[in-house]
Amino acid sequence: MSQGPILIFDKSALESLNPEEAVWLDNFFRTNITPLFFIEVLADLEKQVRAGRTPEEIVGNLAYKTPDVQASPNAHHGTLLSAELSGLDTIPMDGRGILTGARPVTLEGSMGLMFPKTAEEEAFFRWQRREFLELERQLAKMWRLALSDVNYDEMYHFSQKWFAGGKPKTLGEVKALAEAKIDRTDQEAGLKFGMALLGIPDSMQQEVMVRWRASGKPAIREFAPYFRYIYSVDMFFYLAMAADLISRVRPAGKANNKIDIAYLYYLPFCKVFTSSDNLHERVVPFFLRADQSFVKGPELKTDLRKLDDHYSALPEEVRLRGLQDFAASPPTDTAFLVTRLWDRHLPKWRMEEKVVLSEDLKKALMDLVNRIEKEAQPVNRAQPPTIAEANYIQMRRNVLRRKGKWQRFPPDVELKSG
Repeated sequence: MSQGPILIFDKSALESLNPEEAVWLDNFFRTNITPLFFIEVLADLEKQVRAGRTPEEIVGNLAYKTPDVQASPNAHHGTLLSAELSGLDTIPMDGRGILTGARPVTLEGSMGLMFPKTAEEEAFFRWQRREFLELERQLAKMWRLALSDVNYDEMYHFSQKWFAGGKPKTLGEVKALAEAKIDRTDQEAGLKFGMALLGIPDSMQQEVMVRWRASGKPAIREFAPYFRYIYSVDMFFYLAMAADLISRVRPAGKANNKIDIAYLYYLPFCKVFTSSDNLHERVVPFFLRADQSFVKGPELKTDLRKLDDHYSALPEEVRLRGLQDFAASPPTDTAFLVTRLWDRHLPKWRMEEKVVLSEDLKKALMDLVNRIEKEAQPVNRAQPPTIAEANYIQMRRNVLRRKGKWQRFPPDVELKSG
């Protein structure tokens, strides 16, 4: 399929799409699926829904629309925090998704990485068929309880003690105050408070403080940039809530604001973030890098519908050749929002020539894929190669040949099961 900018969506954005629009989302973006999306969808199994629909139908419909061809699940932010705070890894925050589960392998002395299907991908594939494990139903109950069991009043009153200079009147003032509280106060006290705020276990907090002192007591933003980023997100949220700029309650049936804010934990790992949520529209711009875009869900939906109309006008014999043949990149017309996003985040795409593989080369590549699958041997090494260092990467995916009205792959493309 085409590549496209790395995009993160929340549940509200995907809910608004029909299957055809979801096809074009998957086709023109590399989607980074957050653990929060999985959790929110799972929680819908326990949601009270209107007459005529079951929770299983709602979850199944969402799973059907979830991108599968160009989608990868991001590592959980808790895992990333632990890796950074322990000093085991640095966390890049430049728009790349963070994948986990890679197995280093070698084939004829050439090192590569294999990414097996994740538990989340397997779950979404089952949910499309309305198949749910009892364990998932129990987890859904736990998540519904967790989403409704947050003591906002306690944090509301606690956070107001930070307003010695007066209550902030705008979210911009809140953001500046949060940054100042983290960067301009005693860094040892700030590091301890931040770890407590984010729920870092006591035993790990002690180890982190030892490492911080041994490192020369650097500024938090230098010692643990990703931790400092999440710290700023939570500090911003609680201060904004205490300033009555973000509500402590949400309408019935809506996720609480803390869950919505938590999507920002994954903002560093994309180029484009899209949501139909009003809170995201108000808050996300304060945390965007200069090279990122926020797109309102309704605006993206409208453009995806325009793309569907555009490609539906092609002759049937063209459409049956598969999306990669006639829609490897978006239309060159900048009237399309997707085209403008490609121009901004992939500025060289218009200069790239379409690569047409000969039948012999296609066969050779497929033979190599099969050999890697069957013959590559696992490698035991403390530090596996990075994606940039690997000579080849193989990812297994559950994909549907057809979604909505679109035949996504040409008839001669073999899709393996299992």
